[in-house]
Amino acid sequence: MKPILFLDVDGPLLPFGDGVPGDPGLPRLDPAHGPWLAALPCELIWATTWMDDANTHIAPLLGLPPLPVANWPDDEPPQGLHWKTRGLTAIAGTRPFAWVDDEIRDEDRAWVAEHHGDALLHRVDPRHGLTDADYLTLDAWLRAR
Repeated sequence: MKPILFLDVDGPLLPFGDGVPGDPGLPRLDPAHGPWLAALPCELIWATTWMDDANTHIAPLLGLPPLPVANWPDDEPPQGLHWKTRGLTAIAGTRPFAWVDDEIRDEDRAWVAEHHGDALLHRVDPRHGLTDADYLTLDAWLRAR
């Protein structure tokens, strides 16, 4: 079974540049992300507050089919842990996974290392979004699985 790639939208695909976080910024979406994402050896899953709106507004612009959408429990995470961390780890189960987000912290990496192990938590600079170097890192990690 292929590893999973959990993909955030705001920051990684829609970089903030000098803009304001939260501005939908669809004009900032680079269609080149589509071929890069499609070429990765993994199951892509949206991990974003866009939820299924990512399939409506983002996937078609990237030439991607509708993707599964990660859902999280509403409970509060432990102090210092991102609110997505435990939910994504639970969705992955025993499968290796990469998580691409602009809000990943060392606490998230430590928690996932302790509770899952075979995961890459890849933080993207939200000013620039995903770059060719990020895709090469993800591709190498996913292919090693």
